[in-house]
Amino acid sequence: MVRISEELIRRRAEHNNGEIFSLEEVSLHQQDIERIEHIHNWCRDLRILYLQNNLIPKIENVGKLKKLEYLNLALNNIEVIENLEGCESLQKLDLTVNFVGRLSSVESLKQNVHLRELYLVGNPCTEFQGYRQYVIACLPQLQWLDGKAIGRAERIQALQELDAMRKRILEQEAEHFQKREIQKRSGLRDTTPTEEQGQIQNHTQNNQLVNENQNEMTHQNQESSFKSHTDAKDQDREFWEKPCAFTPESRIEAHRHLEEKRRAKEKERESHETKPPRSLITADGRVLNINEAKLDFSLTDDEDNNCMLLDLHVYRHMDTSLLDVDVQPTYVRVTVKGKVFQLVLPAEVKPDSSLAQRSQTTGHLLLTLPLAHGEIKPKKHIARPASATHERKTEKDETRTSRGRELLEVDPSKSLAGNLANIVSKGKDFSNTPMQFSTAHQHCGFEERPVSKDFVDDPDVPLLM
Repeated sequence: MVRISEELIRRRAEHNNGEIFSLEEVSLHQQDIERIEHIHNWCRDLRILYLQNNLIPKIENVGKLKKLEYLNLALNNIEVIENLEGCESLQKLDLTVNFVGRLSSVESLKQNVHLRELYLVGNPCTEFQGYRQYVIACLPQLQWLDGKAIGRAERIQALQELDAMRKRILEQEAEHFQKREIQKRSGLRDTTPTEEQGQIQNHTQNNQLVNENQNEMTHQNQESSFKSHTDAKDQDREFWEKPCAFTPESRIEAHRHLEEKRRAKEKERESHETKPPRSLITADGRVLNINEAKLDFSLTDDEDNNCMLLDLHVYRHMDTSLLDVDVQPTYVRVTVKGKVFQLVLPAEVKPDSSLAQRSQTTGHLLLTLPLAHGEIKPKKHIARPASATHERKTEKDETRTSRGRELLEVDPSKSLAGNLANIVSKGKDFSNTPMQFSTAHQHCGFEERPVSKDFVDDPDVPLLM
């Protein structure tokens, strides 16, 4: 049994920020509610109330809703129209497809002076002879009945035949009550099994005994499960094909049957969905490679930085808080929304020095894993072509000329080694004789003067250069 709770009303009051004291409209349809309660105390300002498609057998606890204008109770189990005198502002009442058999209870709506529309389609009372004329005569304020406007001539004629019509309606009500008593006594469906049902039960019991004795054979187990599945289908088909009267009891029984079927499906789904926990590491300590999320990835070696790079293609728009990264010396484990990605590394890494980065454009997760026992390799010398060096020289020359300074250049084709070697002639020893200028200096403008006899070499005087 589903009851009206404060949590249910707040959940249905999202359009009013969850506030129920100032709520003017609430929809409680298809909630399997079996009783109207608490609404008249929590929501005094209600103007529109939807309670269709539930299991409500009686109209109650709505008399304090003075501002209520529209009440929808279609597809319920209501048999009598009552307890609506306090709804002073009621303008529209919908009781479509209920079990209203006491048509005389319509006279209780006389005090609802603002009532303009009434719907009783699908109720047993609509089959009474003179139903429409009786309702029009009893409710002079009514303007629409079952979606059809009430004319002035139709109202005058109904008022003229009211007394005879009331007597006829009361007789038909009595006949209806007798049928209802028979239905209540016999019940919609007998709880005791019939002979056919007893044979089916005995057959299923025998099948169960046979299956218990042959549990070791898988083939027979499959056959038994198939038979039980077909038996359930046959029982469901028998339930819906068996003729029955349209009564509140039949509706409740159909609802219970659907509820049991829904619960059985949920249990079956849960049994299929519950999988044993996946083992990430075997009993002997061997780490497994797992990719539950089915993500693409790439593992590359960075020799220059002595590390490995793991690029995991994580979903682009997924929040980073849903990622959990665990780096171990021999493997990496990344949990993506509860799904495990585990990869065994080809070499041992340093977990403390590892780095995790997330791309803001692609969403990929990049893990930088430094190697624990890596070799320090020198940087390779890159040989440059001769054309590149020539270009660099020309650039230097241009910069020099731009500065305005002219420097002497040496022709690389001519070697200076021979000229420097000719300064001192070979085979002569000049260790004990003073140095003299060669005759080559005469051609340069130098003249050799005779040394005077009175010349004294003073050691304190520096040499002329």
